[in-house]
Amino acid sequence: MGVDLRKLDQLIAVAEEGSFTRAAARLHLSQQALSTSIRTLEREVGVPLLARDATGVTALPAGLALIEDAKVLHGLARSALLRARRIGRGEAETLRIGHTPAVTGEEVTALLRAVHADVADLRTEAYPRYPDVLVEELVRGDLELGLCRGIRPPHGLTRTTLDRHRLAIAVAADHPLATRAHLEPADLAAERIVVWGTPGRSGYTDLLLDLCRRAGFEPRAVRNPIQGTPPVTAVLGTRDVAFVTAEPGTAADGRVRVLELRPPAYAPLHALWNPHTSSEIRDEFLVVNGD
Repeated sequence: MGVDLRKLDQLIAVAEEGSFTRAAARLHLSQQALSTSIRTLEREVGVPLLARDATGVTALPAGLALIEDAKVLHGLARSALLRARRIGRGEAETLRIGHTPAVTGEEVTALLRAVHADVADLRTEAYPRYPDVLVEELVRGDLELGLCRGIRPPHGLTRTTLDRHRLAIAVAADHPLATRAHLEPADLAAERIVVWGTPGRSGYTDLLLDLCRRAGFEPRAVRNPIQGTPPVTAVLGTRDVAFVTAEPGTAADGRVRVLELRPPAYAPLHALWNPHTSSEIRDEFLVVNGD
């Protein structure tokens, strides 16, 4: 049985819009043509994919599974076309990397320098991305590699650990803790802790909060209201503290103090990618920087 990518596009549109009328407008099709196409797809699959009622259209479990795989298939097809086009034009491969705010630009640069030692003409493009956008672009084939901390690999992607970075504590330079030589997790019991992801939905946030719980207290966490900025800047203008992977010392032009955390605790640095796509530079990156 062949796979018609156009019908899969139509299924995705109907499920996302929750309506044949809106999906037809989005796809520039008549509603009748779209409905007929979806019913044909359901006959080909052999099971219902959508539930239709007076309130709209929702994907059934089989439909959700097919949509999940369809998005991966589209990413594979797009990556294959771009690779063929690049090879046919004699163009050098560019490694497109996305990284979440929890991974600093300095950390990305250090990883790339390691690869430059083996690939002198390495071409890369690095983009800051929020976790949801990072995953979406990896599945879609817009990125070859994603760097993150604690993101669980979604359907179609795989994950490996590249490194483990020692955690430190960032505070504003005028914070009462800023004069300390070092801190222990228990010293944060009375502090409000800035995190980047929602507890229970972010593996990295949960790792940081669990570190506090193991120290014997329930942390007071607040999500950083300015997403996408360097981690050490999250404490500027506040009395909050933040876990960071920066080296102890001053940061942000002296406005932030980064304090050593004892005993040592570490945050993993993960790479996400689609194992079914081809990229020689990405594979070299993973070999050179593999844990």
